[in-house]
Amino acid sequence: MFRAANSTTTSRNPIPFHAITLATFFGASAAPTPLYRIYQENLALSPVLITVIFAVYAFALLVALLIAGSISDHLGRKPVIFTALVLEIIAMALFVVASGPGWLIAARIVQGLATGIAGASIGAALVDIDRAKGQLVNSIAPLSGMAVGAIGTSALIQYGPFPLHLVYAILLAAFVGQAGAIWATSETGGRRPGFWNSLKPTISIPPQVKRPLALVTPINIGNWTLGGFYLSLVPSLVASTTGSQAPLTGGAIVTALMVSGAVAVYLRRSKSGTANLGFGTAATTLGILTVVGGVHLGAVPLLLIGTFLTGAGFGTNFLGSIGTIMPLAKADERAGLLSAFYIQSYLAFSLPAILAGFLVKSLGYQLTTDLYATAIILVTGAGLLGLRAERSRAARLPACG
Repeated sequence: MFRAANSTTTSRNPIPFHAITLATFFGASAAPTPLYRIYQENLALSPVLITVIFAVYAFALLVALLIAGSISDHLGRKPVIFTALVLEIIAMALFVVASGPGWLIAARIVQGLATGIAGASIGAALVDIDRAKGQLVNSIAPLSGMAVGAIGTSALIQYGPFPLHLVYAILLAAFVGQAGAIWATSETGGRRPGFWNSLKPTISIPPQVKRPLALVTPINIGNWTLGGFYLSLVPSLVASTTGSQAPLTGGAIVTALMVSGAVAVYLRRSKSGTANLGFGTAATTLGILTVVGGVHLGAVPLLLIGTFLTGAGFGTNFLGSIGTIMPLAKADERAGLLSAFYIQSYLAFSLPAILAGFLVKSLGYQLTTDLYATAIILVTGAGLLGLRAERSRAARLPACG
């Protein structure tokens, strides 16, 4: 059985190490984003193929979460985190030697598997150590890591040598260091039987959660569609509509989404799910409209301002969706519910991005942005109206009784 968190004996607090490692995984996941335009130019790749390279990561991550998400409960945290680090080292090596789309797809698949395993096992280790701090780190570290990964890669492309390889070599060295350092930390979990059964995905929606989940689904789908669009196409969109070829420009806009999302999660962590969804939908709508204005005017400052607003909505909507459904589930129902939520989220993260690639190829970046902005605003707005109608109905029921 698991040891209690307070029985872990260590002279150092392992939370910073796990937080940095988790952030590094997600930073590496965002590193290809500023490079997609460079790949497109150097390897003559279509926007469709770029979005496929992006999307296979999300598919692989989802598979890892569903199949290997709980194996650290049975094998211990450290060996599973080490395995994820080894897989990530392999992924970085594949990126370093990549010379065509096949290499990039293979690297993204391995990276998705590694990040899914790492996210589940490091996240569990953080909660083992300190439930409250662990949950906060699990919310903020991925967004913070992606922000650093996007802006750091952009700076290396603009100012460093070997733009297609340098960032991956640096990350490879970082993951090698972390793979060695993980053995110096204390084991926060333990071993228990049932390893093979843990590989069977558990997907279930408790009866009491079905209606709330259905109500937040439009907002959640719009939210993750927005995230996928930013991480797959926004640097190319910025270059196409503003004329700025500087990698730091597109990277800064992607970074703004993640930074404002992380700040919003921290500032609104104590608010109710309903309050967060209302705030998040309003911020997303205003932000998207500002971004569309920036696209049509070719104005980078408007794109940045709009993205800060959109990012605040992105982070808060995610927080609100989780906060609406998870408290309704019993302890033994949470894993199955989270699996269902992840499936919905990562499909919305990846499939619409591939569709966007097709639309960009035939309609161009500007019109594709208009279509996506309209769809996201309508879907999230409809979701918020549905939530408010349900709340009004629930308030009337006691009065009628």
